[in-house]
Amino acid sequence: MRPAHLLRVLDREFVSTIDGHHTPVMLWGPPGVGKSQMVARIAERHAAPVIDIRLSQMEPSDLRGIPFRNGERVEWAIPAILPDAERHGPSGILFLDEITSAPPVVSAAAYQLILDRRLGEYVVPAGWAIFAAGNRQGDRGVTYSMPAPLANRFSHFEVETHLDDWVAWAYDSGIDERIIAFLRFRPELLFDFDPAHNPIAFPSPRSWEFAHRGLRKFEDQPDLLQGTLQACVGPAAGIELAAFVNSLDQMPDLDAIVRGERVSVPREIDLQYAVAAALVGRAIRSLNEPDGPGIIGHILQYAGRFPQREMGVMLVSDLHRAVGERLFEVPAFADWARLVSDVMLYD
Repeated sequence: MRPAHLLRVLDREFVSTIDGHHTPVMLWGPPGVGKSQMVARIAERHAAPVIDIRLSQMEPSDLRGIPFRNGERVEWAIPAILPDAERHGPSGILFLDEITSAPPVVSAAAYQLILDRRLGEYVVPAGWAIFAAGNRQGDRGVTYSMPAPLANRFSHFEVETHLDDWVAWAYDSGIDERIIAFLRFRPELLFDFDPAHNPIAFPSPRSWEFAHRGLRKFEDQPDLLQGTLQACVGPAAGIELAAFVNSLDQMPDLDAIVRGERVSVPREIDLQYAVAAALVGRAIRSLNEPDGPGIIGHILQYAGRFPQREMGVMLVSDLHRAVGERLFEVPAFADWARLVSDVMLYD
């Protein structure tokens, strides 16, 4: 399932805890596709705490607690890491990350916690959702086959990579527009992991964020930039990205475009992707400016000049995902929509 849809699933599962309809969710996927980040986004959206428990780093007693004598009885000390309404709040997310990396003897200790929302005398607060994530056995991670009793305690979702969803997240997160443009130009490199070759660095949604950081840190040191990008996303993708970035000195005058001046569209396809990504970034940054609608209007006018009209549609689609319904309030949008009505794309 694509990330945008999974976020809606996780959001509904979190909200459903209050009504008692919550089902623990297991997210499956290869490394670097954003499983943990999706859980973090749900917590951020609801201003809820996340307790991240790595079962792979625990012993069974770490979860079950330690027994102690109380008179003639033996009781169990509840681990402080488990959710507590008084200490952590009435609602939140209990996240069992890397659950498939836990030895069976440890994961067995979580059976009752996941399904019955309790461990002995301990009870998970009613407002807390239970999410888990892990790699598949073919992903070259340290994984164990999930026992059937544990698997049957979750609803299971496979996390897919989806470029449009990643681009929307990237604009929202301030990822360098050159990275976004490059992946629009080479979409197959968003995730390129072959477990048979056991690569060390490879392209993934996570490693493209690393490349963003590397580009910002080393763009003024060209002798180090290519090696840094290769260290983040692998040898081949790093060379391609470095070459792409170096070609952008031929970009048209973006300031002139947003001022509404007549600027020609570059012939090279890679530069067209770069211009489109940069203009979406300019539009986002103009939202809180007095002349924001005018800037967006000029960008819409430029979008109508691309020789391949699908390129303009892509630009405006990304713009819509970034700014939402405000795009339709710009007068130039109606003119652009009429211009491309025969090639309009819909999600």
